[in-house]
Amino acid sequence: MAECAFVGRVIGEGSPVVLSPQLRTAGTYVLVSAIYIWLSGRLLGDLVHDPHQLVHYQIIKGWAFVAGTGLLLYWMIGRTVHRMADANQRLLDGHEQALRVLVEAMDVRHKETSDHSERVVRMAAGLARVAGLQGEAMRDIKFGALLHDIGKLALPDSILIKPGKLDDEEIRVMRTHPRIGHDMLQRIDFLRGASAIPYSHHERWDGTGYPRGLAGEEIPLAARIFSVVDVWDALSFPRVYKPAWPEAEVLKYLREAAGAQLDPKLVQLFLDNYPALKTLALTPHP
Repeated sequence: MAECAFVGRVIGEGSPVVLSPQLRTAGTYVLVSAIYIWLSGRLLGDLVHDPHQLVHYQIIKGWAFVAGTGLLLYWMIGRTVHRMADANQRLLDGHEQALRVLVEAMDVRHKETSDHSERVVRMAAGLARVAGLQGEAMRDIKFGALLHDIGKLALPDSILIKPGKLDDEEIRVMRTHPRIGHDMLQRIDFLRGASAIPYSHHERWDGTGYPRGLAGEEIPLAARIFSVVDVWDALSFPRVYKPAWPEAEVLKYLREAAGAQLDPKLVQLFLDNYPALKTLALTPHP
């Protein structure tokens, strides 16, 4: 990566020579070691003339060399790893920005309410945190929530934005989008772990959901977390086929859905932290 590369100039040419991080680290190590060995050897030769004392000081010099070069390698490798991590994070941030643009376009196409996808990402991440998730699991929650309906890109508008009730064939087609979304994300290395939400957020705690009919804790935790948030959002905001519900009715529905549609422990956790989670969902990031 550019931040971790040493750039020199080829003699007789104007193009730069880019050395890999490991070659630059090894080259610096060899150079510093050679200078140390040469200078310390000359210094001992000038100052110590007794052969027995010279052996003693050579041993001390060797241990000093090991300790010093070990610290040098630790610092150089740490700096390289840090720069590579920063570069990878910038790359990931760039991917995320591109995905957000795609999802915003999806929301417009599907006639979702303003900020729908960002809202469920913020709330799902908040519920995941209070449920104890962290690290890569949080990243997968974030991307999975953002792309929860990515499979709908393959569905016709006549089904997605139909204002009335879907018929049996339309329902069958609609229910293919979780598997389509899962298959799409499995093709992308950094999104494979995020595919649990697109694939399983229509599963139900009682086993009557789709596409696989999973029940209880067979449903991935990320999908169970997102399902609670998705139900809240779907009921709290208007859709092409229904108006928004009053807040009291939404919370009542969540309580009644616990143990049937939704994980009862996660519903209780959601309700216990509802004011903070609602504020998080409704507060756009700057």
